[in-house]
Amino acid sequence: QVRLAESGGGLVQPGGSLRLSCVASGNSVSTHFMKWYRQPPGKQRELVASIGPGANIVYSDSAKGRFTISRDFAKNAVYLQMNRLEPEDTAVYLCNAKRGVIETWGQGTQVTVSS
Repeated sequence: QVRLAESGGGLVQPGGSLRLSCVASGNSVSTHFMKWYRQPPGKQRELVASIGPGANIVYSDSAKGRFTISRDFAKNAVYLQMNRLEPEDTAVYLCNAKRGVIETWGQGTQVTVSS
């Protein structure tokens, strides 16, 4: 079963950028649907972006035009490049891997957008 470890979160000013990383072990990201979710404080978890084995990519409306999901097979990792960050992007960001009925979550990384 795949294991996931996120990193790259932190405190950033509005308009700034962050790049989140999700490194997988135990299995390949190429065979999973890899997704980034986020959970803002006091709110439900929501999908931000996903990339499938066939490289099909989906973004939430809030992510379109600002965020980019990508993957590196050599590093067995998935990334989320986030630009033009807004205070509303403040959340715990979680990496998710799904293949068939098996779903795995990372521990999450905190992103705080504040001046």
